[in-house]
Amino acid sequence: MKIVVNGALGRMGSQVVQQVLQEKDMELAGVVDVAQGQAGGLTVSNDLLQTIGQTAPDVVVDFTKPAVVMDTLRRILPSKVRVVVGTTGFSEQDLAEVDRLARENGTAVMIAPNFALGAVVMMKLAAEAAKYFPNVEIIEKHHDKKLDAPSGTAVMTAKKIAQVRAKMRQGHPEEKETLAGCRGADYEGMKIHSLRLPGYVASQEVIFGGQGETLHISTEPINRECYMPGVMLACRKIKDYTGLVYGLENML
Repeated sequence: MKIVVNGALGRMGSQVVQQVLQEKDMELAGVVDVAQGQAGGLTVSNDLLQTIGQTAPDVVVDFTKPAVVMDTLRRILPSKVRVVVGTTGFSEQDLAEVDRLARENGTAVMIAPNFALGAVVMMKLAAEAAKYFPNVEIIEKHHDKKLDAPSGTAVMTAKKIAQVRAKMRQGHPEEKETLAGCRGADYEGMKIHSLRLPGYVASQEVIFGGQGETLHISTEPINRECYMPGVMLACRKIKDYTGLVYGLENML
């Protein structure tokens, strides 16, 4: 399986490059980034379309930035290559457009807010717990270089909870903020809080409050290696899909 990594010199992209080199059924066909350098023994290109044309990859893995990922997908999907995306920050309109473009070109795009298997299980457990504990808040903690907030994982967690929980206003009905935003973002009545500090990778805690008790479901990645099994799984399975696959849980 021939893999091109877009964003190959970034924190996640460089990890993907090293992982692909270890996989017996994969070949690192090309590496692309806006910066110059070497990755996985290859010279980094700054032209993704040219790299795709020269290498004919089975899959492009994209770990770039929210500001550029949609333009990237619009340009490369007509080449009918399959894409695994770890970049976050997609709107509902973006996702609909990606699905349309992928289907029009007979290919597939896998977008995962989080490739860590622990995070996927956490979201599933949170959705189950919300059936019994409707009062819930989400705290997501990322490194201070992350550009979007809240995280895609937090948003997806909130969406999954909202599917099984009636929309409701939490807290005291006369509650008010003396500092704007201190109670966090609001999604269907539940609060999402974003921390951005050095030292974190991508932690998240979902806290449920009940009568006389609280329930905590959390995931604590130690390093970025935790994402690699999920990325490799997506690369291997995306050949079986057409259109948009949103969320790694749909491939498990």
